[in-house]
Amino acid sequence: QIVLQGIILLPLRLISITFILLLAWLSASIATLRQPGRGFLPLEGWRRRMVQTTLSGLTRTAYFVMGFHVKVKGKVASLLEAPILVAAPHSSFFDGIVCALTGMPSIVSRAENLSTPVFGTILRSLQPVVVSRQDHDSRKNTVAEITRRALSRGQWPQVI
Repeated sequence: QIVLQGIILLPLRLISITFILLLAWLSASIATLRQPGRGFLPLEGWRRRMVQTTLSGLTRTAYFVMGFHVKVKGKVASLLEAPILVAAPHSSFFDGIVCALTGMPSIVSRAENLSTPVFGTILRSLQPVVVSRQDHDSRKNTVAEITRRALSRGQWPQVI
């Protein structure tokens, strides 16, 4: 009986997650279409709300479809209270749960991740702090960019 459920549920979950992923890609594409500043300026207005609400909801839905039911206890700190959020140790795809629950903050990511099909577009819409492993000043530049965003008084999304 368990095997029979798996045979039925696995394809349904895969189809659902693929559909959710395509919706997330479409949403991210629309939000970043003709984006002023191309990542050097923060998303504003409808673009920022679209990323925060749509991608957060789709990510939560994807985790729900995968069988993860997350309950939040307490209240997430606002952007002005905590411009930087720390999630550690970040070593799995469970980090996506934290991102979805905190309103899709900016993340620190390798530059190579932006060129990944589908996921790169979604990642670009989150306005990541990009780390280049070939640049010797990368660590210093990353710290400077996180500091700049943290001191922007709410212009940039939270950084996780």
